This record gives sequence, structure tokens and C-alpha cells, in this order.
Amino acid sequence: MLVAIDFGITNTDVVVSRDHDKKFYSFPSKSITTKFIDHIFNEIKLEIANTDKIAVTGGKSSDLSDYYNGIPVIKVNEVDAIGHGAIALYDISDESFVAVSAGTGTACIHHHNGKFNHLGGISVGGGTLQGLSKSLMNIENAKEIEELAKKGNRKELDFLIGDVVNEIGALNPEITASNFGKAKHNKNFSIESTASSLSNMIGEVIGTISYLNALLCNEDKVFFLGRTSLNKVIKLGIEDRLKLANITGVFKDNREYGNVLGALRFIQSN
Repeated sequence: MLVAIDFGITNTDVVVSRDHDKKFYSFPSKSITTKFIDHIFNEIKLEIANTDKIAVTGGKSSDLSDYYNGIPVIKVNEVDAIGHGAIALYDISDESFVAVSAGTGTACIHHHNGKFNHLGGISVGGGTLQGLSKSLMNIENAKEIEELAKKGNRKELDFLIGDVVNEIGALNPEITASNFGKAKHNKNFSIESTASSLSNMIGEVIGTISYLNALLCNEDKVFFLGRTSLNKVIKLGIEDRLKLANITGVFKDNREYGNVLGALRFIQSN
């Protein structure tokens, strides 16, 4: 049995591989210690005697001991976890690709000639959504924010291209010209529209950094990992930005477990 753990800022994801069968689990993140691993093993009811290897990635997991109760602990660099996760999730072979891990923050990697290169990252992601939502609306539950955003109308808060100019190149008049640009004058916007504008803004920022990296690497698609891309309003914002550069976003089920799948694939292939 193989166990992989991804220690994220917000969530700690776990995948257990037994006889080609994979099971996924998620826990609120705590300090990365042996005690937390004890908690994970106890909650999932994993038998230490049946565990061959443990892969860890994310956070300061590299500070962990090289063994947990006699089981080898393999430390996987986060860039490798993202890259291997994209390969595992999307069944990509040896071709070049760009992958974006949208979690609490956002990281971008490029796979080329068998190597994973870190293209950089941004501090905007799910943590931004929850933090600003708490500040603006006193709501921090990600699912509740998403449901509010679906009901809202971001046009109450955002200036669109069509609001400010008659024509600017080939840009669609529905494209955002300024996120929250109307908020300084309009005091009658709803909490739903605040959630909508905020969620869309985060999606647009992630989408912009994604298409810029894809163009930089001469790729025409981006493979997404991470829990933040599950938010439908954020995902739409990402896709709208990708369309500006004719870049395709690829989103597959279980992508919230992309990084931990990558850690698992790393120890399976090494």
C-alpha cells in the first residue's frame, strides 16, 4: 500500500493506493508534524504494517523525518508534484504542456523534454477568495461564497469594456475593464453581486497568468489542478480570460487532488 499526502495551506489531501485502487481524503490543514500524520492514519484507519511508502509534498513537509514508524517518507518537490499530477490526471505522455495549480495561491509549471520547470506563481487564489469575502461580507465558507456568486450580477460592481469605450480592438464589450470599478459610486449593490464580482476577479487573474505562461511556452492549452478551479464562477472567469488569447483550459474531475496524485505517481515511478 502506498500513501501520498499533500500539505496545503488550507487543505491537506491524501490518496491511498492499494492494488491499483485509489481512495481520496481531505483534512483541514494543521502543523506538519508526526502527530498530524498519526491523526490522518487513525482517521482513515490505515494499517502501518501494510504501508510500504509515504510520499509527502507541500508546505514544509521536507522538514519531516525520513521515516514514519519505520516507513520510508519520500519528500516530493511541489513542482514535481504538480507536473506528475497533470500527467496522471490527464493521461499526458511525453509532450510539452503547461499546468496550473490553483489552490490557496496559484502556481504554474511547464513540462518540456522530460523536465518540470517552475514558471512562477501568484498569491491570488482560494485564500484570496475566503480572506476578502470574510472582510467584505463576513463570509468565509467557500461553498457559500460560490452559491452567492451564482445568484449575483457583477455588472453592479464591474465596469465592462462596453461601459467605458465604444470600441477597443477586437475586445468583446462584455469583457471586464475594471473589477469593482463601480463600487466607489454605487452603494446599493447586493452581497450576491459582491461575491460574483470577487469570484470573477480571482478567475480573471488566474486566467491571465495562465494564458501569458501558455503563450510564453508556445502552448495552446493549459491543464488545471487545484480546488479553487472547482468554483464555477471562478472557472468561468478563467475561461473568459483564456479565450482572449485563444488558449484552451482543460478541467478534469478530481483535479482538486492533482498535487497529491503527482506525489503518488512520483513514488510509483521512482
